Amino acid sequence: MWRLRRAAVACEVCQSLVKHSSGTKGSLPLQKLHLVSRSIYHSHHPILKLQRPHFRTSFQQFSSLTNLPLRKLKLSPIKYGYQPHRNFWPARLAARLLKLRYLILGSAVGGGYTAKKTFDQWKDMIPDLSDYKWIVPDIVWEIDEYIDLGHKLVSEVIEASDLLLLLGSPGETAFRATDPGSESDKPYRKGLLGELILLQQQIQEHEEEARRAAGQYSTSHAQQKRKVSDKEKIDQLQEELLHTQLKYQRILERLEKENKELRKLVLQKDDKGIHHRKLKKSLIDMYSEVLDVLSDYDASYNTQDHLPRVVVVGDQSAGKTSVLEMIAQARIFPRGSGEMMTRSPVKVTLSEGPHHVALFKDSSREFDLTKEEDLAALRHEIELRMRKNVKEGCTVSPETISLNVKGPGLQRMVLVDLPGVINTVTSGMAPDTKETIFSISKAYMQNPNAIILCIQDGSVDAERSIVTDLVSQMDPHGRRTIFVLTKVDLAEKNVASPSRIQQIIEGKLFPMKALGYFAVVTGKGNSSESIEAIRDYEEEFFQNSKLLKTSMLKAHQVTTRNLSLAVSDCFWKMVRESVEQQADSFKATRFNLETEWKNNYPRLRELDRNELFEKAKNEILDEVISLSQVTPKHWEEILQQSLWERVSTHVIENIYLPAAQTMNSGTFNTTVDIKLKQWTDKQLPNKAVEVAWETLQEEFSRFMTEPKGKEHDDIFDKLKEAVKEETIKRHKWNDFAEDSLRVIQHNALEDRSISDKQQWDAAIYFMEEALQARLKDTENAIENMVGPDWKKRWLYWKNRTQEQCVHNETKNELEKMLKCNEEHPAYLASDEITTVRKNLESRGVEVDPSLIKDTWHQVYRRHFLKTALNHCNLCRRGFYYYQRHFVDSELECNDVVLFWRIQRMLSITANTLRQQLTNTEVRRLEKNVKEVLEDFAEDSEKKVKLLTGKRVQLAEDLKKVREIQEKLDAFIEALHQEK
Repeated sequence: MWRLRRAAVACEVCQSLVKHSSGTKGSLPLQKLHLVSRSIYHSHHPILKLQRPHFRTSFQQFSSLTNLPLRKLKLSPIKYGYQPHRNFWPARLAARLLKLRYLILGSAVGGGYTAKKTFDQWKDMIPDLSDYKWIVPDIVWEIDEYIDLGHKLVSEVIEASDLLLLLGSPGETAFRATDPGSESDKPYRKGLLGELILLQQQIQEHEEEARRAAGQYSTSHAQQKRKVSDKEKIDQLQEELLHTQLKYQRILERLEKENKELRKLVLQKDDKGIHHRKLKKSLIDMYSEVLDVLSDYDASYNTQDHLPRVVVVGDQSAGKTSVLEMIAQARIFPRGSGEMMTRSPVKVTLSEGPHHVALFKDSSREFDLTKEEDLAALRHEIELRMRKNVKEGCTVSPETISLNVKGPGLQRMVLVDLPGVINTVTSGMAPDTKETIFSISKAYMQNPNAIILCIQDGSVDAERSIVTDLVSQMDPHGRRTIFVLTKVDLAEKNVASPSRIQQIIEGKLFPMKALGYFAVVTGKGNSSESIEAIRDYEEEFFQNSKLLKTSMLKAHQVTTRNLSLAVSDCFWKMVRESVEQQADSFKATRFNLETEWKNNYPRLRELDRNELFEKAKNEILDEVISLSQVTPKHWEEILQQSLWERVSTHVIENIYLPAAQTMNSGTFNTTVDIKLKQWTDKQLPNKAVEVAWETLQEEFSRFMTEPKGKEHDDIFDKLKEAVKEETIKRHKWNDFAEDSLRVIQHNALEDRSISDKQQWDAAIYFMEEALQARLKDTENAIENMVGPDWKKRWLYWKNRTQEQCVHNETKNELEKMLKCNEEHPAYLASDEITTVRKNLESRGVEVDPSLIKDTWHQVYRRHFLKTALNHCNLCRRGFYYYQRHFVDSELECNDVVLFWRIQRMLSITANTLRQQLTNTEVRRLEKNVKEVLEDFAEDSEKKVKLLTGKRVQLAEDLKKVREIQEKLDAFIEALHQEK
């Protein structure tokens, strides 16, 4: 009965609100009533039944905040006995006050319920942060120590907005006040949550003041005189309440915005994170790294590698690449119409992640698989890598391309897409293409733990299949084979007997056996179709397919999604069963390699190719630095000697000998000056630079190749030689060196002043050495021309040839002529040649005039050099006459002055070149050496070519096996933890 009385009272309240609503005539529908009235409306109403309240009421214009988590307020009791009179103003005033009361009460209740609902939605959006506590700022956990976000604040909001409390007894309050000792009195830290609590308390105070003011109006009629001032006070309180509510809502919006940013940060795959901590690698990534290292260890797949992976095989254009794309949920592979597109194995590692991306093992670039331009770039990059792997004259390559694909909902597994099996080699293919594809496929399938995903085209006759025979040979019992029939939509249209498809799926048509049979549809054959469109088409096809309706196919045997789940389960089952056994086999291999190293190289450290290269690099750089420690004296001696060896022939033959043929000293000096000037302008600077560059090369080669005693390691010889050759090839002398050197040499040759006797004696000594060297060369030439003398003929039993005899007779005749005239000029006159020829003919020797001239050149040259050497001895005492400029003296030593000028030019040039070497060229050479070493360090093929031998290969194998074993152990540990 009390419920009926209460409902009746509520109806009277609603009727009073309807009658006294300002600007409203007639009755209001239920939707127009206040929230509280609608919430207590019951089935006794004559028109409508109880309905779920709608929170967007017409009274929301009084409050801009509908999601307020208000505290519980005490409501004044309802007056049951009052009767409204239209013309009685105290009654109208009371009705309006009651209206204000319900306005405040409705706003609070509606706002509290909406706040609870919003908070629940907000809370559901927050991910589970138990695994990401490290990424949440520390201030959140500090605030959480004082405020329990998950329980206390929510409970207050729920209690404040619980509509069931309104259905209590009339004597009970609609909102229960918080106890004085509750957690509302708990001190909060400053921040957004603290401001929310303070604002909630302010709203409660404003509402209590408004309720007290409304109660004062309803207690006594005597307070009518103060109605104007009280009304203003109520309006002021209401305005303050709205202002506080707006501020409260702005703070809630800020909290929600921060929550979205935090959620976005958690979902992003950032390796560094807020605290720069590395995220834990997933199992599939760890396993993929093991396979990558193993592939690098043995690219030819000769190692006993029995680690599981899913091998995708099929006839060409059977749709195996499309199946793989459906499993990866992206069109990532190059496309072609009937031609061979997969030219090398592609290892695809699928793993789950927040973003759908792909990246290569050896690259940091991420391809966004949700963008078509990135998909096109990825397909182009795969095609380029395939063509790069294929060697000249081949069609396919066994080298593997490693690709990682991450995305939401992807099944974790490792798949290897192999080139399609062909039956006939067409034009443009290498003759051994078919055999190469078979060998690659067999190499992957012969792994006893490899899962074979056999792809068969359903739109062609089963008898034309090649891959099924190959698979049945490698897995005759079908213990690790999964059969996939593609293009089922075309097969259903074209095949006359649908039972043939049933026979294939049941494994009754082909001789091969399999763990499971699946039927899939990979699109309509349009290369521009998206994965979503293909998936929708596949689902629609199988929903309407007669194969399912007639139970020829079972539901779990269709769609690529079911296939992906089955392959993933089979893959991980195989991994758990075989990985520990494979780890033990690698431990045994490691033990064998370590034993072999200890027996062969007991005192050497195990350095792989990269470590050996770094060691050789340091040695080479140390040897280059040794160039800067060469003394200046050593540089100048080498340069001066080398330069004189280069230019001595020109000085003697083209400068000294022509000038010495002149009759007086003036002509001699003039001829020398002219020829020195021409030589300096055209040839000398270039010759000097060439000599300096060759000297630098010789010294650099000497430091690079000379043995270091017991520390010398011949394993670096090929590398050092290659570095030396490449450095010399790249190094170029400064282009401005010749111009500056030409000026210096010209000034040095212009100086003729010999300051002291020591310089004079040095010039004579230099001249004697040069002339004696030329005389020795001339005598050797004459000996070769006339043959051995009588002593050698008697001692060594040697004889002269006929030509040598003729030269000897001619030489003797010419020497007689020189004895008669020791001041004979350098050239024979024609009558002299005739006289010599007739004298020889009289002795029965037939000679040619050219032979006489050639013999005369050597004979006169020897005579001239001997005369010049005798003149040198005379000039040793000629320094006094030189100081007097040879005035009133028969002794003229202008040739000594010439050689002093040459010697001084050589000394100054050597000093200049030494400065260029030590200050510039040695540093540039060191820079070039570093560049060459850096280029070699990035070229793996170059290092393999230059660092060879059993020791290097054994260290490389040992390093790779250790790395594989360590990664396998880490993977097994993580696998056990996941179990």
